Amino acid sequence: MKESGGRKQGAASPCAACKLLRRRCAHDCVFAPYFPADEPHKFANVHRVFGASNVNKMLQELPVHQRGDAVSSMVYEANARVRDPVYGCVGAISSLQQQIDTLQTQLALAQAEVVHLRVRQTASYSHHGFAPTSPTNSGSPSSNHGSQVKPIFDMDVVMDQASLGEPMWSC
Repeated sequence: MKESGGRKQGAASPCAACKLLRRRCAHDCVFAPYFPADEPHKFANVHRVFGASNVNKMLQELPVHQRGDAVSSMVYEANARVRDPVYGCVGAISSLQQQIDTLQTQLALAQAEVVHLRVRQTASYSHHGFAPTSPTNSGSPSSNHGSQVKPIFDMDVVMDQASLGEPMWSC
């Protein structure tokens, strides 16, 4: 059975932080709730990047309800710094931003190609004399000359400039 402090009841198993620092884990250890003994890598990376003393100070300055989020952020940043010592999580964010930019460019090109194909299709239909029926003509091929063709799927792509090129579909 586990207590909320991350230690087993009865046996005083130290938290990952105290184990790494080779010290006795006190009952009110600030690290114990956030760095359980079964996850030693979490504290090892945080300690390597921030230092145990700094982490201790940061956690003690925060209200208890915010400490979990702070630890999650420190673990994320520490893991990112271990993977990329120069840029850390900023490198990951930059990489994701580049992927977004590339995908937005590809989307814009695909949308432009769709518009181009629709224009060619419309031009091809009107050039060959095909046109939809309307109340003013009888629907015979001879009465359809000069009219525009209505596509089978009446769906247009409207570019919303305020949302930086995200498509808005209208039917």
